[in-house]
Amino acid sequence: MSGLEIEKYLAEMKELVDDALDKYIPPVNEFPPGIHESMRYSIFAGGKRLRPILVIASAETVGGRREDVLPFAAAVEIIHTYTLIHDDLPALDNDDFRRGKPTNHKVFGEAIAILAGDALLTYAFQLMTDPNLMNTVSPAVILSAANEMAKAVGSLGTIGGQVVDIQSEGKEVDKETIEYIHTHKTGALILASVKCGAILSEGNEAEMEALISYGRDIGLAFQIVDDILDLEGDEDKLGKAIGSDIENKKVTYPALFGIEESRQMASRLVERGISSLKMFGSRADVLRDIADFFVSRSF
Repeated sequence: MSGLEIEKYLAEMKELVDDALDKYIPPVNEFPPGIHESMRYSIFAGGKRLRPILVIASAETVGGRREDVLPFAAAVEIIHTYTLIHDDLPALDNDDFRRGKPTNHKVFGEAIAILAGDALLTYAFQLMTDPNLMNTVSPAVILSAANEMAKAVGSLGTIGGQVVDIQSEGKEVDKETIEYIHTHKTGALILASVKCGAILSEGNEAEMEALISYGRDIGLAFQIVDDILDLEGDEDKLGKAIGSDIENKKVTYPALFGIEESRQMASRLVERGISSLKMFGSRADVLRDIADFFVSRSF
């Protein structure tokens, strides 16, 4: 794919996911007051929809159809939004802006923001396990994918990474600790998105192994690039203040290795992740281009 082709694909998939989210999430006037408005506020505050697009692209790489996995893909974005609402809370990262708009708790208050995150997480699993929405996929396969996603965002995945991140603030840590934080706090959901797309489309064992290697590498690379952007990025493009990692004494790759070495590490991870896709030939062109487009965005 050329640069324009991948941008067109990403735009089309984002529109597809956004339409699904608008259809699935209760309207703002649905009782009780406030909670659905809060949920939709953060869902539709912007975002690239990387994770649901990875579900779709992975499914298509192993021969699946985007229509068959769309409800699950939308649910993944709902989970991602829950993590952002909670990350922004004063007790965690204490951010005032997300995607160029005031964070959820700044608009609706902390109590509703917490409950909106809880509601989104719960609703995501309601959505991805609804037998009427993915009736072309067997219940056993849906159960397997849902179980994989649950593991990815629980205490052994995203939440575990968040816990170690909080406990490491202001401390000197080793490479193993920062790698744990990044592969769990951010990388676990990216890897699970890739993996679940293939599970839902019943990829074979060799295909699964290749996609897991790809997802693991780009998940870590994505967060390393995020660390770099927090130091060098454009606030207008990022939609949030830069320098917050330093202010909050966060453990980051640039802090441990320097910006240039971090950039090289991310590049090597992208190259290795892309090389994992050899067996797919041109079928994996979208996944290759996603890695280049998103993960290499600071180079």
